[in-house]
Amino acid sequence: MIVVTDLQKSFGKVRALSGVSFSAPDGKITGLLGPNGAGKSTTLRVLYTVLRPDAGTALIDGIDVVKNSLAARQRIGSLPHGAGLYPHLTARENIAYYAALCGVDRAAVDDKVQGIIDLLEITAFADRRTKGFSQGQRTRIALARALVHDPQNIILDEPSNGLDVMATRSLRELILKLRDAGRCVLFSSHVMQEVAVLCDDICIIAHGKVAIDESVDGIRERTGCDDLEDAFVAAIQMVAPE
Repeated sequence: MIVVTDLQKSFGKVRALSGVSFSAPDGKITGLLGPNGAGKSTTLRVLYTVLRPDAGTALIDGIDVVKNSLAARQRIGSLPHGAGLYPHLTARENIAYYAALCGVDRAAVDDKVQGIIDLLEITAFADRRTKGFSQGQRTRIALARALVHDPQNIILDEPSNGLDVMATRSLRELILKLRDAGRCVLFSSHVMQEVAVLCDDICIIAHGKVAIDESVDGIRERTGCDDLEDAFVAAIQMVAPE
């Protein structure tokens, strides 16, 4: 479970976060949405433990991401937007390297890596160097790295970006399986159709604040909009810029 409480962050005179609070429970897919510059990416970077907030807390299964960042990292699998691969390593080597970084026992690494290769159906290119991979292949390898250590919490930032229809369908099926297995999935996307299909709850951030944090049906009810895209726009307009 991920719990964010009153996160605040400024970059010079720019206030990126002004008290963001929300929770993402186990066994649900929570959407984190917001227009460009809303503070969504800053929030995710705090959860990845690569950015320290000025104030507030973020807990991963009760572990503070600032006070105990290493333990928090071991509880999350993250797929940041534009995640890079090591181009001169094979797909298998990329995944194995991340397994080692995440503390997977050395004796178990090979089995863990093969298991995730089978799960994500990447056997055909698992032993090729990743330089020159298509966007879909790169995303699958990056996702494999995020899942190889069996994290309870998965953070996905625009995971379907650049994927074709079949790859997107496979990704959605996997995300739903993760939810049904009781994992906490925090999911960010600009594709409203994808959000409507996948998310149980949605937190919309605008101007560094939480505009609305509800179930999909709750957001439609509060905004009076049946279409989720219209509801998203209406929610953003509820928050005035500072």
